Amino acid sequence: MQNLEQSLQKADIGHLRIIAGFWGLELESNDFDSALKELCASLLDLEAVSETLDVLSADTRTALNALIESEGQIEWAIFARKYGDIREMGAGRRDRERPHLKPGSTSEALYYRGLLAKAFFDAEKGPQEFAYIPEDLLEIINEVVMDAPEPSRGKSEPLGRPATPVEKAFEMPAADFILDDATTYLAALRTGLTDQPVDPRLPALLTAANIIFRDVPQTEAVKKFLEAPRADALAMLYKAWYESTAFDELRLLPGIICEGEWKNQPQVTREFLVNLVNDIPQGKWWSLPAFIRAVKEKYPDYQRPAGDYDSWFIKRESDGQFLRGFAYWDTIDGALIKYLIQVLHLLGKVDMASPGEGKEATAFFHHSSSSEKKDEKGKIAISSNGRINISRYFSRAVRYQIARFCEWGGEKNDEYSYTVSARSLNHANKQGLKAEQLLAMLVKYTNGTVPPALVKALKRWDAQGAEARVENLIVLRVSRPEIMEEMRTSKAGKFLGELLSPTAVVVKGGATEKVMAALAELGLLAEVISDK
Repeated sequence: MQNLEQSLQKADIGHLRIIAGFWGLELESNDFDSALKELCASLLDLEAVSETLDVLSADTRTALNALIESEGQIEWAIFARKYGDIREMGAGRRDRERPHLKPGSTSEALYYRGLLAKAFFDAEKGPQEFAYIPEDLLEIINEVVMDAPEPSRGKSEPLGRPATPVEKAFEMPAADFILDDATTYLAALRTGLTDQPVDPRLPALLTAANIIFRDVPQTEAVKKFLEAPRADALAMLYKAWYESTAFDELRLLPGIICEGEWKNQPQVTREFLVNLVNDIPQGKWWSLPAFIRAVKEKYPDYQRPAGDYDSWFIKRESDGQFLRGFAYWDTIDGALIKYLIQVLHLLGKVDMASPGEGKEATAFFHHSSSSEKKDEKGKIAISSNGRINISRYFSRAVRYQIARFCEWGGEKNDEYSYTVSARSLNHANKQGLKAEQLLAMLVKYTNGTVPPALVKALKRWDAQGAEARVENLIVLRVSRPEIMEEMRTSKAGKFLGELLSPTAVVVKGGATEKVMAALAELGLLAEVISDK
């Protein structure tokens, strides 16, 4: 920051006289440089500052306290939005209109008292304009404030308020399901069967943790992740998320589309918001809407460099309308806060609650670690028909390996269902996997209780492959073998496949109409029988 003399260097002597008047001073010098030194010497006095602060209105003192609590400076866009702008005017207009006597805003009232200045300073997001108290004046103001009675001092409080009974009525405890979803997703990536919908946060998290790269599982990283205790694996994902510059909550936010080459700073934004969440008392349900409103009031530009709401091209997915300007803060910036807290819930850091089941979350409960810590001691159950049910608390590494041999059957009641089939074994074989490897795993992790029928099927598969198949066929049946022979030697013969009997033959796919036409040319009218 600049000191008082530097801050007033671009003023004129008329402006210096206005400031002096508010401080009960009369400048003797008519030379600007001399008058400036005279004014600064008078203002930088403990008693003078104390007297000036005592006569400030409640509004101006509130604005000044906000600056004091922010170590003397606040981004100008944020400060002006809350306390008003300063009208730009030359010396002539100023002397005619005398804005210092009828300030248009709280900012103007402080400005004409020399307690507020604005300038561009370097910040993490680049050069930004700030409202500030000149640094030498700030030192004296801090002395006055520290010597003041306790009620006059600013007190930092967590943003928002505790949740009401309605807001926290239906609790949704944090869990570690993300680990199980990750296991399922990694197995699907490995087998190439990724047709099931997936939460976009999951691949983004696994990428941030270097467990996958361009949707390809990284063998050693996958092994380390799946073999880690559940608490350690969850901590691994949280650390990767918190430190990632690639995981971008804004671009994952449902309902909006980000376009163009503009860049935001997701890690800086994330760290700022997580720190605000960490300031909330642990062990207490907190109102989510009130927390978001408080951020909007105190830190509205938490992710926007210099309060810029126009250069980011963000449009609403439903109708393609571009959302530009502060008017859409709730739709973008407010929604991002809620989304980040949902990620914290996903990673086991906060519980959430709503007024009722299925309703939107309205409260959260911050704690330092996942409320659910269970060892991987679940069970595996195998049926003779090839159905395998695996508890979510069974070893994730083993479930991942078994899944590579099976077809996915879904999840229900904390159990993951898989089916061994000729199709899945064929697919596994193309990846260099043998049915005997699956059998060895099943024997090992069920203490040898694999149903005999499945043992026999897996052994015969490795020896013989598929020995039976079920398929849908279109079959041509005729009344006499002579007609079949005539058909097979006619031009329709190329549309006929495997002979099933002297009077039945398979019709090749898509050739039904051509076979019907050939029969008509032979003087035979056929009927098509469907099971629909």
